[in-house]
Amino acid sequence: MCPITGRLAARLPFLMLVLLCLAALAQPLCAQEDDGLLPVTAAYRLSADASTPGVLKLHWEIAPDYYLYRGRMKFKPAEGVTLGEAAFPDGERHHDEYLGDVEIYHHAIDASVPYTVAPGTTRLRLGVQFQGCHEVDPKICYPPHTEQLDLPLPPTGTVGARPGSLGAALQQLGSSSRTGGSDVPLPAEQAFRLDALAQDPHHLLLRWTMPPGYYLYRDQTKLHLRDGRGLTLTPRWPAGTRKDDPHFGSVTVYFNELDLPVAVGGDLAGRTRLTLETSFQGCEDGGLCYPVMTRALDVDLANATPATGTPAMAAPEAPPVSAQGPLQTSLWAALLLALGGGLVLNLMPCVLPVLSIKAVGLLESGESPARARAHALAYTAGVLASFVALGLGILALRSAGHALGWGTQLQQPLLVGGLALVMLAVGLSMSGLVQFGASLGNTGAGLAARGGAAGDFFTGVLAVVVASPCTAPFMGSALAYAFAAPAASALMVFVALGLGLALPFLMVGFVPALARRLPRPGRWMETLKQLLAFPMYLSAAWLAWVLANQRGADAIGLLLVSAVFLALTLWWFERSRGRAGLVRAPVLLALLATAVPLYGLAQLPTPVRAAQADTGVVAYSPEKLAELRASGTPVFVDMTADWCVTCKANEHTVLDTAAFRALLLRTGAVYMKGDWTDVNPTIAAFLEQYHSPGVPLYVVFPRGGGAGRKLPTVLTSSLVARALTEAAR
Repeated sequence: MCPITGRLAARLPFLMLVLLCLAALAQPLCAQEDDGLLPVTAAYRLSADASTPGVLKLHWEIAPDYYLYRGRMKFKPAEGVTLGEAAFPDGERHHDEYLGDVEIYHHAIDASVPYTVAPGTTRLRLGVQFQGCHEVDPKICYPPHTEQLDLPLPPTGTVGARPGSLGAALQQLGSSSRTGGSDVPLPAEQAFRLDALAQDPHHLLLRWTMPPGYYLYRDQTKLHLRDGRGLTLTPRWPAGTRKDDPHFGSVTVYFNELDLPVAVGGDLAGRTRLTLETSFQGCEDGGLCYPVMTRALDVDLANATPATGTPAMAAPEAPPVSAQGPLQTSLWAALLLALGGGLVLNLMPCVLPVLSIKAVGLLESGESPARARAHALAYTAGVLASFVALGLGILALRSAGHALGWGTQLQQPLLVGGLALVMLAVGLSMSGLVQFGASLGNTGAGLAARGGAAGDFFTGVLAVVVASPCTAPFMGSALAYAFAAPAASALMVFVALGLGLALPFLMVGFVPALARRLPRPGRWMETLKQLLAFPMYLSAAWLAWVLANQRGADAIGLLLVSAVFLALTLWWFERSRGRAGLVRAPVLLALLATAVPLYGLAQLPTPVRAAQADTGVVAYSPEKLAELRASGTPVFVDMTADWCVTCKANEHTVLDTAAFRALLLRTGAVYMKGDWTDVNPTIAAFLEQYHSPGVPLYVVFPRGGGAGRKLPTVLTSSLVARALTEAAR
């Protein structure tokens, strides 16, 4: 490496980069993107009136562009309650693609259900199940939804309470599961409905459903297992809404609906059921705050059925998964795959910017065998240290319940902005506009060599950071093994990846025959170094584009302000070279001013993404996938991210082509895409289900049901055509 580049990292904010990585990994998860559909309880508002003895009156308010099926309404009484035949008005005739000729309702519907109760019964308890659809784009049908009603029975002989009386207010309090505008707060059981199911023995899903205007506190929610010795619960909280609360200050709350994945750790051998106790607290917005509520849920692990004693939650059917899991690979096979994946990673486009620095270092290492070995060892130390740190961070945060994987650090705007500035600074140095690490004088060859080693070490760190958007062949299986294996084995896989990435540099340093084949150093290398600065500028531009997709135009404005202050820092650094320390003090102030806008990036909200412009692409949701599979439609699922270079390469060469669109038409398949640019718990659960350490992930679901087929991370047109053709049979 040349003196300029060799001393590059001695003054670069190396510690700042490391802190950026750690801070980005520790940030809370972000919310899912909204598809514009109403929650089921907002699309169909159900209210109930039991003020007339022996008759339950039901009323649904149906939102525009939604409808309810008449034939999908069912009633399940609690013990002590007997229901008669429900009376419905005639509906509109409608031919349904899946159900045939049916009757549906728009706008509103009134129904009545006769009932009798056993002696001593004081409350009318029953479940009301209904199902409906959204009839304009995006056209979807909701799974069957159940509301649990718990209504006070009127005294015998009364027809109803006088309007405006206390009795009428009490009837109103218990009469509706979704009043949507009543001045009287709902009972706690109706304001905060809790369901639970087991997706598999080690993964539960809790769902709170609240009417409009009610919210749930995140930090006041606690989970506990009865007789759960040796078991642990790890919730994966989605991002909520920040609220200035008069009781707790600035808190995170959830409106309308909260889906909370919970991982169950420990040995579940012999257990077929779990009893989950949860305590939580919530409020009516601008009104009553409820005391802490505690509920127990009995979860069936064997059949993955909804919890008993609560409203039945219509969860989407989990797609079948191939029996092949990550730990079916042996440790030695995983290490070989990791070594090969790290070696191939050198050829991926994401590592190209760092290859610019490595190329200059390789050429200069021809000065002597000892210098070549020093370059190789320092660079390898930086790569290995970074892979071990990255592995430890990912494994620690995943064990704490966070959905992290390969490349997920680039989901954090703070790190993306920081990397863009680092790329810009490195590019300016390679262009000769600024020189880092130059001393006040010649302090000896030992100190100069020390600075060169620091530069090589930093180059290795940077190579690992910028390599994360790429997933090379062989890497997927190795990383999947690492994320499921014990910690010691997982770290060995990360070390093998690092060795593969550093292997070409090590071979040049320790195999003299290879080193002798390198061109001899000369003046032409300065021109080459300046030319290789432009990939660094392109990387900074690409990172700015990723940041714009994550946080919008405001983020680009903050990044540009930070870049201006960085330019000021570097300009003053060069102007003050060789002067007294007091003259150089403004450099630190300018560097601090550079970091301030970066902090602002972490505070920006996630923008609402526009709807898909391409009508041939369906946004991923578990419900939509279950609906398509139930109808016998083959589905091609693409999990991608804006920062994933491998994803973009596959899209450019295979998925965004006329040939792929023609293939979809020929096979009748649906192209479904999930965007993991920001942290998304729903997509993270899908990745985990298919043992994928990150994106890209491609899964093809066949027409006749059965397990989804996972495709390689690097696609070809022939591979995709063969998979979809087989799925359509």
